[in-house]
Amino acid sequence: MTDAATTNQDAPIGVLLMAYGTPETPDQVEAYFTHIRGGRVPSPESVAHLRHRYELVGGRTPLLAITEEARAALEVELNSRPGPRFRVYAGMKHWHPFIADVLARMAADGIRRVVAVALAPHFSRISIGGYRKAVEEGAAALGDPFAITFVESWHLQAEYLDLIADHIRAARERFAPEERAGLLTVFSAHSLPERIRTWDDPYESQLLASSAAVSDRLGSIAWRFAWQSASNTGEPWIGPDIVDYLETLHGEGVRAVLQVPIGFVADHLEILYDLDYEAKNKATELGMAFERTAMPNATPAFINNLAAIVEQVS
Repeated sequence: MTDAATTNQDAPIGVLLMAYGTPETPDQVEAYFTHIRGGRVPSPESVAHLRHRYELVGGRTPLLAITEEARAALEVELNSRPGPRFRVYAGMKHWHPFIADVLARMAADGIRRVVAVALAPHFSRISIGGYRKAVEEGAAALGDPFAITFVESWHLQAEYLDLIADHIRAARERFAPEERAGLLTVFSAHSLPERIRTWDDPYESQLLASSAAVSDRLGSIAWRFAWQSASNTGEPWIGPDIVDYLETLHGEGVRAVLQVPIGFVADHLEILYDLDYEAKNKATELGMAFERTAMPNATPAFINNLAAIVEQVS
């Protein structure tokens, strides 16, 4: 979606960073879950299950704070470089501040040109398509006042691949020398329903391309790919799930696993519970050494990555 309005050349370019969203208190879990489900209220059992997961990681995740930190840092970084001026905003797909509300604020601020970037590197009609839908509907409700460039994917962005490779190098040092000798790196991403494979959806191929490109930077390490965080929707989701896959790897003789959640860029429930709690506990039960890489979050290297993406399209 581009050229939806005449661009005011004197106004700064607006950058809309988009993240999934997260409840800030356990009491907000039901409303958050309902929004994810398109307005369908989940069962009390499902709400209790999700709330329990949040309680196990301290009642909330730092996603909103991380996204705001990244927003502020990116604005400083972009405006420290020669070229156009920028104002950076952050909007959430499933919680406050909602993307539509942030677009309204951008319009009120006089923004007429927008670069929209989801904080997720890989494209799928379900995931990134949902962000695009939120942007299109939010802009339409305002009378389409923007010229919008929507970045659909950045899975082979050099700065991103270098950052993940650096995080793998650092995480490998946390293993004992004898563990590193047989260490297996397992990349993972959020699972999606298997039906995306009938759509020629690029999600899976982009994830494998990113993983291979990172491996190449490290000298072709031994690696596999697994999935995580599948939802219970009554239909098959792509697997194997990382928790189950650890048992498979253990049966193959693997005793040390470095987990790389390459499909995510910030600490969120899928990291703090699904990996740091569930997968870590499974590895401990199996007697396997298990570590995961640090998340990009709002580190200077990740901000540099985001700035490079924005500069390429603006």
